[in-house]
Amino acid sequence: MQKIKVLIVDDHTLVRDGIRALLALAADIDVIGEAANGKEALEKVRKLAPNVVLMDLAMPIVSGLEATRRIHKGFPGTRVLALTQYEDREYIIPIIEAGARGFISKRAAFSELASAIQAVYRGDSFLSPMAAAAVVEECQQKATSEGGKDPYQYLTDREKEMLKLVAEGYTAKEIADMLVISLRTVESHKTSLMKKLNIHNKTDLIKFAIRKGIVTI
Repeated sequence: MQKIKVLIVDDHTLVRDGIRALLALAADIDVIGEAANGKEALEKVRKLAPNVVLMDLAMPIVSGLEATRRIHKGFPGTRVLALTQYEDREYIIPIIEAGARGFISKRAAFSELASAIQAVYRGDSFLSPMAAAAVVEECQQKATSEGGKDPYQYLTDREKEMLKLVAEGYTAKEIADMLVISLRTVESHKTSLMKKLNIHNKTDLIKFAIRKGIVTI
C-alpha cells in the first residue's frame, strides 16, 4: 500500500510532536518531515516532495499564507491542508485563495484530520463547517456587491497605496510624511476608499486587506 507522504509545518515543537504521534496511528499516512516556519517548509517541500503539507498560518520568517502561495505555484504535486487554531473568516478566505486544498481546526478530532489528509491527497477539497460557511458567505457577498464586481478595482492607485499603509499600522501622520502630502489629504483618501469598499472602521479595513492578500498574516 502506497502511503501518503506528509510534511508537518508548525512553529511549536510540542504541536508537531503531538500531530506526528497521532498520524502514526494511521496505516496509510507517513510523516516524512517537519518544519518550524514557512521558509523551512519550502526547503523541505523541495527536498522531500511530500504529497500533503499540514500548514499552520502564524509562523516566523515566512508566514503560512505566503508559503502556501509559493507551494501552490511552484510545486503542483504537493497539496496544502491548513491546520490552524484560527477560524475567523479573515484567515480562512486568504489561505484558500492562496491555493490550500483544505482548512481544518487544531481542535478537530483525529478521525477528521485523517479524513482531511486523505481527501486532499485524492485531489478533493476538505473544509471544516466554519470554513465552508466562510467560503459560502464570501461567494454570496461577491455576487451581490457592485453587480458581482470587486469594489477594490474601483480604488485609485493612491487609495490602494493608502489601504496598504493603513493596514500595515501606519498612523495618518506617518503616512502623510511618507507620501509627502497633508494630513487632510490622507484623511480624504481614507474616507474615499472606505466609502468605496463599504467599510466603516479600521478593523474591518485591515480584515479586508488580509483577505485580499494586500498584507500577510
